[in-house]
Amino acid sequence: MTALLTTQLPFPVRRGKVRDVYDLSEHLLIVATDRISAFDVVMDQGIPGKGRILTQVANFWFEATKDIIPNHLIATKVAEYPASLRSHADQLEERSILVRRTKVVPIECVVRGYLAGSGLKEYKAAGTVCGIALPPGLKMADRLPEPIFTPSTKAEVGHDENITFERMVSIVGRDVATQLKDLSLALYKRGTELARERGIILADTKFEFGLLPDGGMILIDEALTPDSSRYWLRDQYQPGVNPPSLDKQFLRDYLETLKDWNKQAPPPQLPASVIEGVLERYRDLANRFGILA
Repeated sequence: MTALLTTQLPFPVRRGKVRDVYDLSEHLLIVATDRISAFDVVMDQGIPGKGRILTQVANFWFEATKDIIPNHLIATKVAEYPASLRSHADQLEERSILVRRTKVVPIECVVRGYLAGSGLKEYKAAGTVCGIALPPGLKMADRLPEPIFTPSTKAEVGHDENITFERMVSIVGRDVATQLKDLSLALYKRGTELARERGIILADTKFEFGLLPDGGMILIDEALTPDSSRYWLRDQYQPGVNPPSLDKQFLRDYLETLKDWNKQAPPPQLPASVIEGVLERYRDLANRFGILA
């Protein structure tokens, strides 16, 4: 079994599917583990080094989008952390960030530029994605006429639920919902532009946002990582087929072949070839953006 990151930091921890959050009173410390989830189930095995790759990719995008919206980063180097954390540098370097404390907006802000995943399933059944009507006759991986904003509920455990924009308005209010939609579409546009320069298609992605005490909005959690996005190789892209990807779709595709797993915990054991395949794709994506040395 691949060992997951464990920490002995002397602070209360909130554990998400991938990230552990430590309360430093004034700020938060977020540590990206090597855990990986699919269909909202955390696998028993991790992907060695995945947390470091995720953190570096997210930091790249936080820097590349800070003119669109500020983000939660305070420091990304252990040497810049409070002195009490520096003795844990071997566990924290390159896989942790010191961030602002915010009130998390309880919405996953998803933007889709292509037809795939849960959106494809809904489209086949109803001709819509999150209640948005799409033209008839679209195939798997077809580019949409324009990117669409398709929010979902945010679940720490269990399954997120796709919702309509009006349902989102009922949760956060129309002003906040409109702001989140506009920001998400602008961030997706920036992501597609930078990905295109590197021979990659950004098919879809999700963002999370937080509110500061003064009411300001900031980008939090992660941004445009292979955990939160669907990246395809442009030179191998073909509508109608499942494109080769540089994200965790490789894991999902393997799990879909398991007839005896119902997509509920406990998860199946992953063969070494799947673990290595996921890591190879994450590294490839990071290398294309010049992120890994």
